Amino acid sequence: MFGSLRCDCGRQLKKSMQIIAKEKKGIILYMKQEGRGIGIVDKIRAYNLQDKGMDTVEANVALGYKPDLRNYGIGAQILVDLGVRKIKLLTNNPRKNSRIGRLWVKSC
Repeated sequence: MFGSLRCDCGRQLKKSMQIIAKEKKGIILYMKQEGRGIGIVDKIRAYNLQDKGMDTVEANVALGYKPDLRNYGIGAQILVDLGVRKIKLLTNNPRKNSRIGRLWVKSC
């Protein structure tokens, strides 16, 4: 699942694991939210648009979807349930960082 040739998920996971190993602590929380919930047919349509030069977000918006349909509240609650009270978030998207941060503050 993390070896897709269409996504950099595997590379991102490997880098995250290296950073956590170096820090000697951390959590990888995998939440099944692949494809932003658009389904396999529209995922293939999005791939076709990406082949024509769009990035993932642009392709999903062109198909009528919001830029990000994923729900981060569940992940924040899982971390709270695990007893996590302070985090250093690894992300490749600073906008997600601020959104998750707001959820985290509300959850603690």
